[in-house]
Amino acid sequence: MTPDETPQAGFFSLKRLLPLALLVAATAAFFAFDGERYLSFAALARERAELMALTRRLGFAAPLAFIAIYAVVAALSVPVAEALTIAGGFLFGILVGGLSSVAGATIGATLVFLAARAGLGGLLARVGPAARRFEAGFRANAFYYLLVLRLVPLFPFWLVNLVAALFRMDLGAYVLATFLGIIPAAFIYASLGHGLESLAAIGKAPSLSIVLRPGILLPLIGLVLLALAAPLYRHWRGKQDR
Repeated sequence: MTPDETPQAGFFSLKRLLPLALLVAATAAFFAFDGERYLSFAALARERAELMALTRRLGFAAPLAFIAIYAVVAALSVPVAEALTIAGGFLFGILVGGLSSVAGATIGATLVFLAARAGLGGLLARVGPAARRFEAGFRANAFYYLLVLRLVPLFPFWLVNLVAALFRMDLGAYVLATFLGIIPAAFIYASLGHGLESLAAIGKAPSLSIVLRPGILLPLIGLVLLALAAPLYRHWRGKQDR
């Protein structure tokens, strides 16, 4: 019996699946108790004065508490990240609010990644040689692929976390690509939150139509092209060397 065939390496090991199962159960409980309504834009706008007062009372501990809450929400993969990032903007300002959101989202995403990698990592390797070659190709440029997916959220945040885990992406590369990739969107939402008072006064919720403004859209396009440059260059060099 080879090492990969030992019972400890079995894909459906209860011990390996337990962290992921706990996250799924916690997410189900969040929706069962309608937790989303407490973190909606309307709820945060309504409680703005109370939240600001609480932030002042907590002082330096307030951003740390916000990061912890954000990490839990991101780990549960519930769709309230935008509202929380907006809240960070109006509670702490653009800089501290944006950085706190990035830190919380990165920590939460990393928890999901570790749980999913423990339970699902190596699944493709058991499918066959073709899947293993595909996995190896992904892992060779995983940092740049993930960076693009974070910069341009074409797929849900939780799905990207699971895909990276499925392909057994390196933890350091995953954390760095996640951290860098979510910075632009986090600061866009934080800036929207910073102007929340005036937006609420005219009865409008923030909209990401702001991302279509040239001053924001063009830098995002540039970052995506930069992230794609390295793997495209490697692909071109590979063809040249054949």
